[in-house]
Amino acid sequence: MLFRRAAKTLRSKWESLNREGFARSIGLLVGGTAFAQALTVLALPFVTRLYTPSDFSVLAVFASILSLISVAACLRLELAIPMPEYDDDAANLFAVALCASAVVALLSGFVVYLWPTQIINLVGQPDLLPYLWLLPFGIWLTSSYSATQFWTTRKKRFGLIAKTRMSQAIGATGTQIGLGFAGFTPMGLLLGQVINSGAGLFGLGRNAIREDGAALKSINLRGMRQMFRLYDRFPKFSTFESFANTASSQLPVILIAALSVGPEAGYLILAMRAMAVPLGLIGGAVSQVYLSRAPDEFREGRLTQFTVKIINGLFKSGFGPLLFIGAVSPMIFPLIFGEKWRRAGELVAWMTPWFLMQFLTSPVSMAFHVTGNQRLALLIQLVGLVLRVGVVCLSAWIAPSYIVESFALSGAVFYLLYFGAMTWILKMPTRGLIEIFRSNGLIILLWCGAGLVSQVLRMYL
Repeated sequence: MLFRRAAKTLRSKWESLNREGFARSIGLLVGGTAFAQALTVLALPFVTRLYTPSDFSVLAVFASILSLISVAACLRLELAIPMPEYDDDAANLFAVALCASAVVALLSGFVVYLWPTQIINLVGQPDLLPYLWLLPFGIWLTSSYSATQFWTTRKKRFGLIAKTRMSQAIGATGTQIGLGFAGFTPMGLLLGQVINSGAGLFGLGRNAIREDGAALKSINLRGMRQMFRLYDRFPKFSTFESFANTASSQLPVILIAALSVGPEAGYLILAMRAMAVPLGLIGGAVSQVYLSRAPDEFREGRLTQFTVKIINGLFKSGFGPLLFIGAVSPMIFPLIFGEKWRRAGELVAWMTPWFLMQFLTSPVSMAFHVTGNQRLALLIQLVGLVLRVGVVCLSAWIAPSYIVESFALSGAVFYLLYFGAMTWILKMPTRGLIEIFRSNGLIILLWCGAGLVSQVLRMYL
């Protein structure tokens, strides 16, 4: 009896330590991401004084093409790496993902080598021509890092991932500022983007070889074929969904750079990067918490109540501050980033409804996957792609002066549609959603009042 009690106590303490270790690992990951985003934002006032809006337009097109191809380069097999029960199987899956990444990067290199002028004519950004050679390298580095990161996640080495995120931010910021001071523009911006997406690959790879050599030695052609066949739903479905998701936000940026007058894409990318910080810091952390609990809540029939609770928390913590930022951004952008970036502040104001809906929707969007509604998620992403690209093209034809504003409003419509679909699949009660707005009304009014007071003070001071 005494022995059983002692064993029970020891097991309880062991499980508690494991939970603490997991929470500490998640904390490290969130902390590393927060450090990286904070450093990027703190450096922006320096970077915007070293580079022109036209340089940022080149960066906007480069980063969009890089994201579009990189997201599908591993055929989304990297997502499956944590799933196999045995490390030998996961190692073969890891090898298939790395091979796919290398093949896509090589094919991109051939396309860039054979048709550089045609690519430049297509995207309408002639200043990008001398730097096209960076694209295949960036695609390989970014997609290979993604696959290696999922292998490291499988081994639960979150501290190592956090370290690479910090090194990415330090490397990218140092490169952009250093090359900017030396006059290598826009090269510094583009190289910094590549470092920010893929630096850390060699560190993670070296760690995997040192710690997981036994599993990696089991990689062979037969095992790779078996794993590819077993997880072929990822190339068949997830690749297309992720491509549609990325294309709906990145393809309009390329079109804006090609169709608009002036460096509108440069203003747009600064506005998006500045607003990505509050969205990423709060939304990213909430998303991880939601994903860790949503499957259990769904099995126990409480997913709808849990999701409403999360949305209420998001509304309380972020809706008011985002409204305030939208109200004062035309005033504070010239002060922080320099007078030539006033237009970027005006765009943030137009983009505020989009960011508000994205802030409420993205952290809980995994509800589609938890409830088995992947097809509906794919359909909405395709609708979003057609909507946002269509709006940009239509605006370029009938109102070219408002092409970015139209894109911003289409983002709000898309996320409103996404939010509506989510409330439908979860059967969220309308009364509960209205109650969220009503209970937080005073906080929202206070934030709006603070924005108005700031505008009035600016007029008279």
